[in-house]
Amino acid sequence: MSDYKAAGVDIDAGNETVRRIRGLARGTFTPGVLSEIGSFGGLFRLDRDRYQDPVLVSSADGVGTKLKVAFMMGKHDTVGADLVNHCVNDILVQGAEPLFFLDYLATGRLSPDVAEQVITGVARACKENGCALIGGETAEMPGFYADGEYDIAGFIVGAVEKSKVIDGRAVVPGDVLIAVPSAGLHTNGYSLARRVFFELAGWKPDTYVSELGTTIGEALLAPHRSYLNLVRPLIERDWVKGLAHITGGGLTDNLPRTLPDGCAADIDLQAWTIPPIFQLLQKHGAITRDEMFRAFNMGVGLVIVCTSRDAERVINTLMRGGEPNAFRIGFVVSGERSVRYA
Repeated sequence: MSDYKAAGVDIDAGNETVRRIRGLARGTFTPGVLSEIGSFGGLFRLDRDRYQDPVLVSSADGVGTKLKVAFMMGKHDTVGADLVNHCVNDILVQGAEPLFFLDYLATGRLSPDVAEQVITGVARACKENGCALIGGETAEMPGFYADGEYDIAGFIVGAVEKSKVIDGRAVVPGDVLIAVPSAGLHTNGYSLARRVFFELAGWKPDTYVSELGTTIGEALLAPHRSYLNLVRPLIERDWVKGLAHITGGGLTDNLPRTLPDGCAADIDLQAWTIPPIFQLLQKHGAITRDEMFRAFNMGVGLVIVCTSRDAERVINTLMRGGEPNAFRIGFVVSGERSVRYA
């Protein structure tokens, strides 16, 4: 006799996972949430007293092969936060604040313990960002994923007043580029990083690296930062003309996305010291400078474009908000939309 469990899908494990997740999700609920976890769809009411002419901003992303490091470490409570913070930053660069989030967790064999760890990270980051976790999907697909492995994706919706949308149109030559540091690789470049550290260098996840002051596994699992709370005061004061979230493609490909036609970015490579993890990657992988700046964020997680008049107070406000290391990274200049390094 055959049944679903014999085929590799454990409905009871799925129900147990939902039971555990329900409490985590409830802890993120905001006044706009109108539904419970387990409904066919999540219901959310937009606060029309807060927005006169609201624009909804949405995004979807994943964590990529950073998950492979989580599998190697047996540590699953940070990748969920990576997912949320990445998505929050992606809509933040257009001026939006998050409203609600949904997650998708797919695995070959569902472990309620692992799923709970992952969603604990999702819920923690949602709460920190004021974003409600209103639903998601947990899929058990035997034969599709290797035992002990899973994939996660996130879907976010936020809102911004139409008059406050940040689209870079106001950026002009002479504007200043201010960098806010990353916390390591964030969620990009891990396929190359794993090859360099675990194959070429021959390190193990628990290899202690003196330059990093920790094991390479812990360094690679450093959580992706959310910049929402840091940047919100700047947006409220109308000091921000453009924002770039430095993800896949690095500064080279992401910074031009916030520049209008006729503008380029001049980046001063002497403006900051490249963090040790990127120096180690370049050294052990014999990676060219151009490839480094396209594969990795090089220690810069966000770039703010503002007028030269506002630059000093932008940096001072970031410092008061708890960011001691924001710095000028360069300027907007005339030219074809691109990034120039000097």
